[in-house]
Amino acid sequence: MKRLFWLLALFGLAVAVALGAHRNDGYVLLVLPPYRAEVSLNLFVVALLALFLLLYVAARALALTFGMPQRVRQYRERRRREKAGQVFQDAVRLLFEGRFGQALKKAGEAYEAGTARGLSALIAARAAQRLREPEKQQDWMTRAMSDDPRNEAATLMLEAEMMNESRRFDDALAALERLQGKQGRHIAALRLELRARQGVGDWDGVLKLARQLAKRDALPVEIVREVRTQAHLGNIARLALDQARLTAYLRALPAEERGRRVALAAARALVAQDAVGEAQKLIEAVLDATGNDSWQSELLTLYGRLSGGELTARIAKAEAWLRQHPDDARLLDALGRMCLQQRLWGKAQSYFEASLAVEPTQQAHLELARLADQLERPEEANKHYRASALLDNR
Repeated sequence: MKRLFWLLALFGLAVAVALGAHRNDGYVLLVLPPYRAEVSLNLFVVALLALFLLLYVAARALALTFGMPQRVRQYRERRRREKAGQVFQDAVRLLFEGRFGQALKKAGEAYEAGTARGLSALIAARAAQRLREPEKQQDWMTRAMSDDPRNEAATLMLEAEMMNESRRFDDALAALERLQGKQGRHIAALRLELRARQGVGDWDGVLKLARQLAKRDALPVEIVREVRTQAHLGNIARLALDQARLTAYLRALPAEERGRRVALAAARALVAQDAVGEAQKLIEAVLDATGNDSWQSELLTLYGRLSGGELTARIAKAEAWLRQHPDDARLLDALGRMCLQQRLWGKAQSYFEASLAVEPTQQAHLELARLADQLERPEEANKHYRASALLDNR
Protein backbone atom coordinates (compact mmCIF):
# COMPACT_ATOMS: atom_id res chain seq x y z
CA MET A 1 0.00 0.00 0.00
CA LYS A 2 2.82 2.38 0.82
CA ARG A 3 4.55 1.72 -2.49
CA LEU A 4 1.30 2.28 -4.38
CA PHE A 5 0.89 5.64 -2.64
CA TRP A 6 4.37 6.78 -3.63
CA LEU A 7 3.85 5.58 -7.20
CA LEU A 8 0.64 7.60 -7.50
CA ALA A 9 2.38 10.61 -5.97
CA LEU A 10 5.22 10.30 -8.50
CA PHE A 11 2.80 10.13 -11.40
CA GLY A 12 0.94 13.15 -10.09
CA LEU A 13 4.18 15.12 -9.80
CA ALA A 14 5.12 14.17 -13.39
CA VAL A 15 1.76 15.36 -14.66
CA ALA A 16 2.09 18.62 -12.76
CA VAL A 17 5.59 19.24 -14.14
CA ALA A 18 4.45 18.44 -17.70
CA LEU A 19 1.50 20.81 -17.44
CA GLY A 20 3.65 23.53 -15.95
CA ALA A 21 6.28 23.18 -18.66
CA HIS A 22 3.61 23.20 -21.39
CA ARG A 23 2.19 26.48 -20.20
CA ASN A 24 5.58 28.06 -19.46
CA ASP A 25 6.51 30.49 -22.28
CA GLY A 26 9.53 31.98 -20.55
CA TYR A 27 13.01 32.00 -22.03
CA VAL A 28 16.58 32.59 -20.91
CA LEU A 29 18.90 35.02 -22.74
CA LEU A 30 22.58 34.20 -22.58
CA VAL A 31 24.93 37.04 -23.67
CA LEU A 32 28.66 36.59 -24.19
CA PRO A 33 29.73 39.46 -26.52
CA PRO A 34 29.69 39.36 -29.42
CA TYR A 35 27.43 36.24 -29.06
CA ARG A 36 23.82 36.02 -27.93
CA ALA A 37 21.78 32.88 -27.31
CA GLU A 38 18.14 32.57 -26.44
CA VAL A 39 16.78 29.23 -25.07
CA SER A 40 13.49 28.28 -23.51
CA LEU A 41 13.30 28.21 -19.77
CA ASN A 42 12.23 24.55 -19.78
CA LEU A 43 15.32 23.52 -21.73
CA PHE A 44 17.54 25.58 -19.48
CA VAL A 45 16.15 23.89 -16.34
CA VAL A 46 16.61 20.42 -17.84
CA ALA A 47 20.18 21.24 -18.91
CA LEU A 48 20.98 22.63 -15.46
CA LEU A 49 19.68 19.49 -13.75
CA ALA A 50 21.66 17.30 -16.15
CA LEU A 51 24.83 19.30 -15.44
CA PHE A 52 24.31 18.98 -11.68
CA LEU A 53 23.81 15.22 -12.00
CA LEU A 54 26.94 14.90 -14.13
CA LEU A 55 29.02 16.86 -11.64
CA TYR A 56 27.66 14.81 -8.73
CA VAL A 57 28.53 11.52 -10.46
CA ALA A 58 32.00 12.78 -11.27
CA ALA A 59 32.60 13.92 -7.68
CA ARG A 60 31.41 10.60 -6.31
CA ALA A 61 33.64 8.72 -8.72
CA LEU A 62 36.66 10.79 -7.68
CA ALA A 63 35.84 10.29 -3.97
CA LEU A 64 35.50 6.55 -4.40
CA THR A 65 38.73 6.40 -6.37
CA PHE A 66 40.82 8.36 -3.90
CA GLY A 67 39.17 6.68 -0.86
CA MET A 68 39.87 3.18 -2.13
CA PRO A 69 43.11 2.67 -0.08
CA GLN A 70 41.38 3.72 3.15
CA ARG A 71 38.43 1.44 2.50
CA VAL A 72 40.79 -1.44 1.80
CA ARG A 73 42.55 -0.80 5.09
CA GLN A 74 39.23 -0.64 6.93
CA TYR A 75 38.11 -3.85 5.28
CA ARG A 76 41.30 -5.63 6.24
CA GLU A 77 41.07 -4.34 9.82
CA ARG A 78 37.46 -5.50 10.05
CA ARG A 79 38.40 -8.91 8.73
CA ARG A 80 41.30 -9.09 11.19
CA ARG A 81 39.00 -8.25 14.12
CA GLU A 82 36.44 -10.80 12.97
CA LYS A 83 39.13 -13.44 12.68
CA ALA A 84 40.56 -12.54 16.08
CA GLY A 85 37.07 -12.66 17.60
CA GLN A 86 36.59 -16.11 16.13
CA VAL A 87 39.92 -17.22 17.57
CA PHE A 88 38.84 -15.93 21.00
CA GLN A 89 35.57 -17.84 20.76
CA ASP A 90 37.50 -20.96 19.77
CA ALA A 91 39.71 -20.53 22.85
CA VAL A 92 36.67 -20.36 25.13
CA ARG A 93 35.04 -23.35 23.46
CA LEU A 94 38.21 -25.45 23.61
CA LEU A 95 38.66 -24.62 27.28
CA PHE A 96 35.18 -25.87 28.10
CA GLU A 97 35.75 -28.92 25.92
CA GLY A 98 38.80 -29.78 28.01
CA ARG A 99 41.25 -29.44 25.11
CA PHE A 100 43.58 -27.28 27.15
CA GLY A 101 46.63 -27.36 24.88
CA GLN A 102 44.68 -25.99 21.92
CA ALA A 103 42.84 -23.55 24.19
CA LEU A 104 46.16 -22.17 25.40
CA LYS A 105 47.35 -21.73 21.83
CA LYS A 106 44.16 -20.00 20.65
CA ALA A 107 44.07 -17.74 23.70
CA GLY A 108 47.66 -16.70 22.99
CA GLU A 109 46.72 -15.86 19.39
CA ALA A 110 43.73 -13.82 20.55
CA TYR A 111 45.92 -11.99 23.05
CA GLU A 112 48.51 -11.11 20.39
CA ALA A 113 45.70 -9.93 18.09
CA GLY A 114 44.52 -7.55 20.83
CA THR A 115 41.10 -9.14 21.27
CA ALA A 116 39.96 -8.85 24.90
CA ARG A 117 43.55 -9.13 26.06
CA GLY A 118 42.68 -9.45 29.73
CA LEU A 119 40.11 -12.19 29.21
CA SER A 120 42.37 -13.98 26.72
CA ALA A 121 45.14 -13.98 29.32
CA LEU A 122 42.76 -15.43 31.94
CA ILE A 123 41.72 -18.22 29.56
CA ALA A 124 45.38 -18.95 28.82
CA ALA A 125 46.17 -19.01 32.55
CA ARG A 126 43.32 -21.45 33.22
CA ALA A 127 44.44 -23.71 30.37
CA ALA A 128 48.06 -23.61 31.59
CA GLN A 129 46.92 -24.54 35.10
CA ARG A 130 45.01 -27.52 33.72
CA LEU A 131 48.13 -28.53 31.81
CA ARG A 132 50.18 -28.25 35.05
CA GLU A 133 52.50 -25.62 33.68
CA PRO A 134 52.86 -23.25 36.66
CA GLU A 135 55.36 -20.89 35.00
CA LYS A 136 53.04 -20.19 32.07
CA GLN A 137 50.11 -19.94 34.43
CA GLN A 138 51.81 -17.27 36.53
CA ASP A 139 52.98 -15.38 33.43
CA TRP A 140 49.47 -15.21 32.01
CA MET A 141 48.01 -14.20 35.37
CA THR A 142 50.47 -11.31 35.54
CA ARG A 143 49.51 -10.20 32.03
CA ALA A 144 45.82 -10.38 32.85
CA MET A 145 46.30 -8.15 35.89
CA SER A 146 48.48 -5.58 34.13
CA ASP A 147 46.75 -5.30 30.74
CA ASP A 148 43.29 -4.28 31.91
CA PRO A 149 42.52 -3.04 35.45
CA ARG A 150 38.87 -3.95 34.93
CA ASN A 151 39.87 -7.63 35.06
CA GLU A 152 41.38 -7.37 38.54
CA ALA A 153 38.39 -8.91 40.32
CA ALA A 154 38.09 -11.71 37.76
CA THR A 155 41.84 -12.36 38.03
CA LEU A 156 41.72 -12.59 41.82
CA MET A 157 38.70 -14.91 41.72
CA LEU A 158 40.40 -17.19 39.21
CA GLU A 159 43.60 -17.14 41.23
CA ALA A 160 41.75 -18.13 44.41
CA GLU A 161 39.94 -20.94 42.60
CA MET A 162 43.15 -22.30 41.11
CA MET A 163 44.97 -22.05 44.44
CA ASN A 164 42.18 -24.07 46.08
CA GLU A 165 42.45 -26.72 43.40
CA SER A 166 46.22 -26.85 43.94
CA ARG A 167 45.63 -27.11 47.72
CA ARG A 168 47.52 -23.87 48.28
CA PHE A 169 44.85 -22.62 50.64
CA ASP A 170 46.91 -19.83 52.22
CA ASP A 171 47.51 -18.29 48.78
CA ALA A 172 43.80 -18.59 48.01
CA LEU A 173 42.93 -16.72 51.21
CA ALA A 174 45.48 -14.03 50.36
CA ALA A 175 43.90 -13.51 46.93
CA LEU A 176 40.41 -13.34 48.45
CA GLU A 177 41.61 -10.84 51.03
CA ARG A 178 42.87 -8.57 48.24
CA LEU A 179 39.56 -9.02 46.45
CA GLN A 180 37.62 -8.06 49.57
CA GLY A 181 39.69 -4.91 49.95
CA LYS A 182 38.81 -3.78 46.42
CA GLN A 183 35.48 -5.32 45.45
CA GLY A 184 33.92 -6.70 48.62
CA ARG A 185 32.75 -10.29 48.96
CA HIS A 186 29.90 -11.88 47.05
CA ILE A 187 28.48 -15.38 47.24
CA ALA A 188 30.96 -16.99 44.84
CA ALA A 189 33.86 -15.47 46.79
CA LEU A 190 32.37 -16.72 50.06
CA ARG A 191 32.19 -20.23 48.64
CA LEU A 192 35.84 -20.09 47.63
CA GLU A 193 36.79 -18.76 51.05
CA LEU A 194 34.82 -21.56 52.70
CA ARG A 195 36.83 -24.16 50.78
CA ALA A 196 40.11 -22.42 51.62
CA ARG A 197 39.32 -22.21 55.33
CA GLN A 198 38.38 -25.88 55.34
CA GLY A 199 41.78 -26.58 53.81
CA VAL A 200 43.74 -24.66 56.44
CA GLY A 201 41.61 -26.04 59.29
CA ASP A 202 40.14 -22.70 60.37
CA TRP A 203 36.97 -24.29 61.70
CA ASP A 204 35.69 -21.17 63.43
CA GLY A 205 35.93 -19.34 60.12
CA VAL A 206 34.19 -22.25 58.39
CA LEU A 207 31.29 -22.05 60.83
CA LYS A 208 30.95 -18.31 60.32
CA LEU A 209 30.94 -18.62 56.53
CA ALA A 210 28.56 -21.60 56.56
CA ARG A 211 26.07 -19.61 58.61
CA GLN A 212 26.38 -16.60 56.29
CA LEU A 213 25.83 -18.76 53.21
CA ALA A 214 22.89 -20.49 54.88
CA LYS A 215 21.24 -17.11 55.57
CA ARG A 216 21.65 -16.16 51.91
CA ASP A 217 20.31 -19.56 50.82
CA ALA A 218 23.52 -19.98 48.81
CA LEU A 219 24.10 -23.65 49.67
CA PRO A 220 21.78 -26.65 49.93
CA VAL A 221 20.65 -27.46 53.46
CA GLU A 222 22.37 -30.85 53.35
CA ILE A 223 25.73 -29.32 52.44
CA VAL A 224 25.43 -26.64 55.14
CA ARG A 225 24.68 -29.33 57.70
CA GLU A 226 27.66 -31.42 56.61
CA VAL A 227 30.02 -28.41 56.58
CA ARG A 228 28.95 -27.42 60.09
CA THR A 229 29.36 -30.99 61.28
CA GLN A 230 32.89 -31.18 59.91
CA ALA A 231 33.73 -27.84 61.51
CA HIS A 232 32.43 -28.92 64.91
CA LEU A 233 34.30 -32.22 64.68
CA GLY A 234 37.48 -30.32 63.83
CA ASN A 235 37.05 -27.96 66.78
CA ILE A 236 36.29 -30.84 69.14
CA ALA A 237 39.46 -32.63 68.02
CA ARG A 238 41.45 -29.40 68.43
CA LEU A 239 40.14 -28.82 71.96
CA ALA A 240 40.22 -32.46 73.04
CA LEU A 241 43.16 -31.92 75.41
CA ASP A 242 41.76 -28.75 77.00
CA GLN A 243 38.80 -29.71 79.16
CA ALA A 244 37.84 -26.19 80.15
CA ARG A 245 37.77 -24.83 76.60
CA LEU A 246 36.08 -27.97 75.28
CA THR A 247 33.36 -27.72 77.91
CA ALA A 248 32.82 -24.02 77.17
CA TYR A 249 32.65 -24.75 73.43
CA LEU A 250 30.09 -27.53 73.85
CA ARG A 251 27.92 -25.43 76.15
CA ALA A 252 27.80 -22.67 73.52
CA LEU A 253 26.98 -25.15 70.75
CA PRO A 254 23.49 -24.45 69.32
CA ALA A 255 21.06 -27.30 69.84
CA GLU A 256 20.20 -27.51 66.13
CA GLU A 257 23.88 -28.15 65.34
CA ARG A 258 24.27 -31.09 67.74
CA GLY A 259 23.98 -33.82 65.16
CA ARG A 260 24.65 -37.49 65.78
CA ARG A 261 28.33 -37.37 64.86
CA VAL A 262 28.99 -34.14 66.74
CA ALA A 263 27.31 -35.38 69.90
CA LEU A 264 29.14 -38.70 69.76
CA ALA A 265 32.54 -37.06 69.22
CA ALA A 266 31.88 -34.55 71.98
CA ALA A 267 30.84 -37.25 74.44
CA ARG A 268 33.90 -39.34 73.65
CA ALA A 269 36.18 -36.33 74.10
CA LEU A 270 34.62 -35.54 77.48
CA VAL A 271 34.92 -39.15 78.60
CA ALA A 272 38.58 -39.19 77.54
CA GLN A 273 39.11 -36.09 79.73
CA ASP A 274 37.30 -37.86 82.61
CA ALA A 275 34.63 -35.15 82.56
CA VAL A 276 31.91 -37.64 83.46
CA GLY A 277 29.43 -35.04 84.68
CA GLU A 278 29.65 -32.97 81.50
CA ALA A 279 29.45 -36.09 79.33
CA GLN A 280 26.36 -37.21 81.21
CA LYS A 281 24.67 -33.81 80.82
CA LEU A 282 25.49 -33.70 77.11
CA ILE A 283 24.20 -37.21 76.38
CA GLU A 284 21.03 -36.68 78.37
CA ALA A 285 20.35 -33.31 76.72
CA VAL A 286 20.82 -34.76 73.24
CA LEU A 287 18.72 -37.87 73.85
CA ASP A 288 15.96 -35.92 75.57
CA ALA A 289 15.77 -33.53 72.63
CA THR A 290 15.61 -36.22 69.93
CA GLY A 291 12.46 -37.90 68.79
CA ASN A 292 11.92 -41.44 67.63
CA ASP A 293 13.05 -40.62 64.10
CA SER A 294 16.35 -39.08 65.25
CA TRP A 295 17.07 -41.27 68.27
CA GLN A 296 20.84 -41.53 68.71
CA SER A 297 21.35 -44.94 70.28
CA GLU A 298 25.13 -44.79 69.68
CA LEU A 299 25.39 -42.47 72.68
CA LEU A 300 23.90 -45.12 74.95
CA THR A 301 27.03 -47.27 74.75
CA LEU A 302 29.06 -44.39 76.21
CA TYR A 303 26.31 -43.63 78.71
CA GLY A 304 26.42 -47.15 80.03
CA ARG A 305 30.20 -47.05 80.45
CA LEU A 306 30.29 -43.79 82.46
CA SER A 307 31.84 -44.33 85.88
CA GLY A 308 31.22 -42.35 89.04
CA GLY A 309 28.57 -39.74 89.57
CA GLU A 310 24.95 -40.40 90.45
CA LEU A 311 24.61 -43.93 89.09
CA THR A 312 21.11 -44.40 90.49
CA ALA A 313 19.92 -41.25 88.71
CA ARG A 314 21.45 -42.47 85.44
CA ILE A 315 19.66 -45.81 85.78
CA ALA A 316 16.37 -44.03 86.38
CA LYS A 317 16.94 -41.78 83.37
CA ALA A 318 17.76 -44.78 81.15
CA GLU A 319 14.67 -46.67 82.37
CA ALA A 320 12.58 -43.64 81.42
CA TRP A 321 14.04 -43.81 77.93
CA LEU A 322 13.32 -47.55 77.88
CA ARG A 323 9.61 -46.89 78.18
CA GLN A 324 9.81 -44.95 74.92
CA HIS A 325 12.27 -47.32 73.19
CA PRO A 326 11.63 -50.81 74.60
CA ASP A 327 13.36 -52.61 71.72
CA ASP A 328 16.66 -50.70 71.73
CA ALA A 329 19.39 -53.29 72.25
CA ARG A 330 22.02 -50.68 73.12
CA LEU A 331 19.81 -49.09 75.74
CA LEU A 332 19.19 -52.48 77.33
CA ASP A 333 22.90 -53.23 77.23
CA ALA A 334 23.70 -49.85 78.84
CA LEU A 335 21.18 -50.54 81.62
CA GLY A 336 22.79 -53.93 82.20
CA ARG A 337 26.23 -52.32 82.57
CA MET A 338 24.97 -49.68 85.00
CA CYS A 339 23.20 -52.31 87.07
CA LEU A 340 26.47 -54.28 87.22
CA GLN A 341 28.23 -51.20 88.59
CA GLN A 342 25.45 -50.83 91.16
CA ARG A 343 25.73 -54.58 92.02
CA LEU A 344 22.17 -55.22 90.96
CA TRP A 345 23.00 -58.68 89.60
CA GLY A 346 19.46 -59.82 88.84
CA LYS A 347 18.45 -56.64 87.01
CA ALA A 348 21.73 -56.65 85.12
CA GLN A 349 21.16 -60.22 83.93
CA SER A 350 17.59 -59.40 82.90
CA TYR A 351 18.69 -56.39 80.86
CA PHE A 352 21.52 -58.27 79.13
CA GLU A 353 19.21 -61.16 78.25
CA ALA A 354 16.62 -58.71 76.91
CA SER A 355 19.34 -57.08 74.82
CA LEU A 356 20.31 -60.48 73.37
CA ALA A 357 16.69 -61.17 72.56
CA VAL A 358 16.55 -57.99 70.48
CA GLU A 359 20.01 -58.26 68.88
CA PRO A 360 22.61 -60.97 69.72
CA THR A 361 25.98 -59.32 70.31
CA GLN A 362 29.34 -60.62 71.38
CA GLN A 363 29.66 -58.00 74.12
CA ALA A 364 26.34 -58.92 75.77
CA HIS A 365 27.33 -62.60 75.83
CA LEU A 366 30.68 -61.70 77.38
CA GLU A 367 29.02 -59.58 80.07
CA LEU A 368 26.63 -62.41 80.91
CA ALA A 369 29.55 -64.88 81.00
CA ARG A 370 31.49 -62.64 83.41
CA LEU A 371 28.40 -62.20 85.55
CA ALA A 372 27.87 -65.96 85.66
CA ASP A 373 31.53 -66.45 86.67
CA GLN A 374 31.08 -63.90 89.43
CA LEU A 375 27.95 -65.71 90.62
CA GLU A 376 29.77 -69.08 90.37
CA ARG A 377 27.66 -70.52 87.55
CA PRO A 378 30.34 -72.15 85.37
CA GLU A 379 28.01 -73.97 82.97
CA GLU A 380 26.06 -70.80 82.21
CA ALA A 381 29.32 -68.84 81.84
CA ASN A 382 30.73 -71.41 79.38
CA LYS A 383 27.53 -71.25 77.34
CA HIS A 384 27.85 -67.51 76.90
CA TYR A 385 31.58 -67.71 76.19
CA ARG A 386 30.90 -70.18 73.40
CA ALA A 387 28.11 -68.02 72.00
CA SER A 388 30.47 -65.02 72.08
CA ALA A 389 33.15 -66.97 70.23
CA LEU A 390 30.66 -68.03 67.57
CA LEU A 391 29.62 -64.44 66.98
CA ASP A 392 33.29 -63.43 66.79
CA ASN A 393 33.92 -65.96 64.01
CA ARG A 394 31.08 -64.78 61.82
